[in-house]
This record gives sequence, structure tokens and C-alpha cells, in this order.
Amino acid sequence: MTTVPVIRRLALVAGLAATLAGAAGCGSNADTVSHNLSVEAEKFRVQRQILVVNNITDKVLFEVEGKCSIERSGRELIAICKHNDHDFRKHFLGLADNVSYIVAQVGGVDVSEYRTKIVFRPQSIVPDLDLVTGEQDSGGATEPKTPKTP
Repeated sequence: MTTVPVIRRLALVAGLAATLAGAAGCGSNADTVSHNLSVEAEKFRVQRQILVVNNITDKVLFEVEGKCSIERSGRELIAICKHNDHDFRKHFLGLADNVSYIVAQVGGVDVSEYRTKIVFRPQSIVPDLDLVTGEQDSGGATEPKTPKTP
């Protein structure tokens, strides 16, 4: 693998970072806080209480409290909750005309109101980065260097 594609990818990543950083400056402080809270919730760092209520009988049909990420897909609410370090549970809640849901954030979360938090994970952006060390022989194959022992 030559270094030119790697350099191009790294340049692309740097350009993307600059573009996102510039776009993050747009909008109000409330928009920035809302975005940052959503990011924290997706990382299971926000304590939430989720209630699904029958609007006719006023009875609670489902309740969960914990560090939950939620999304809405059509007439379904999907809640993924972290119960402990290696225990995640996914709940599918069907919604109807007479059923509503409430998601309340139980406690405060410290997020910035002035800047959007952007996290880059290089392994996700440049997944096939190969580092080859050694000397090239005439056939183009690499010879691994033998580590020197003391």
C-alpha cells in the first residue's frame, strides 16, 4: 500500500473536520445545547424516564427509567437502555391514536452551550489503514524487521 491514498484520506478527514467545525458555529445556544444533550443521550449518559400512556383510560402501559436512547420509527418508539456495563436492552413500543409517550430527562447533564462537541473516531473514518514496516526486496514483498533483543 502506498502512502498517497492514506495522505488523501487524512486530508479528506481534515477537510471534513474543518467543515463540521465551521457549521457547528451556526445556530443559537439552545440549538447547541439540544444537539449536545442528544449526543450524550446516544452515549447512554442521560438518565431518562419513559412513560407510555393509554389516553382513554389514563393508565400507564409501560414505564422504564434509566440511561436510554430513543428514536421514533413510524408508529413505533424504540428505546435502547443501558442497565449496566454489559447489559443493554431494546424495547419496541407500538403507538396508536389513543396511546402517547412521555420522555423526561430525570437529571441535569453538563454540556457546553457555546460549542458543539464533535468526536472523530479514526478507526471509523479510515478503517483500512495499513502500516508496513521493513525493507523491500526485489519482488516487492516486505521483510519484517527482526526485533533486537538486549
